[in-house]
Amino acid sequence: MKIEAINPIAMEMTEPTAKVGNFSQWLTEKVGETNQQLIQSDVALQELAKGESQNLHHVMIKLEQAKLSLQLISQVRDRALTAYQEILKEQI
Repeated sequence: MKIEAINPIAMEMTEPTAKVGNFSQWLTEKVGETNQQLIQSDVALQELAKGESQNLHHVMIKLEQAKLSLQLISQVRDRALTAYQEILKEQI
């Protein structure tokens, strides 16, 4: 395995090539994804409880992914509410 030196010139900030999306669209997608993950983890947990699934490892991974997604959405919501409250405090 060859270790290469970091080229600082290559690490310069450049214009993003990807199109910047709409925040509300992103948030809607993430809420939908989080909902699907919560449903899937609930189904996996019920299957494990019924004895239909023997793979505890995969069930725990699904539960953890759903938990992290929910935490992300909660943090985004909290930050958005804080920003909104700060805007309301601004004097015009």
